[in-house]
Amino acid sequence: MNLFRSEEHIRKWARYDPAAEQGILPLENIVKVFSEKMFQKRLDPNYVSHIQEYFGEVFSVLSEIAKVRPFWTPPKPQ
Repeated sequence: MNLFRSEEHIRKWARYDPAAEQGILPLENIVKVFSEKMFQKRLDPNYVSHIQEYFGEVFSVLSEIAKVRPFWTPPKPQ
């Protein structure tokens, strides 16, 4: 993950790939994803037993983001 000051700086970056345009997220959305229990509860003794629940929450946030940024559409569960 790279953090940039603005989208203009992203586009000026030497490794910028226009094909990944939809992957650019505002910091607010990144904070939403990393604020979920999957990231907050990693040191809890029962973390592994709740991992599917935590994945569900992260995928829910990614689904919301994907409504405006299809790049972030979560994979379909098998």
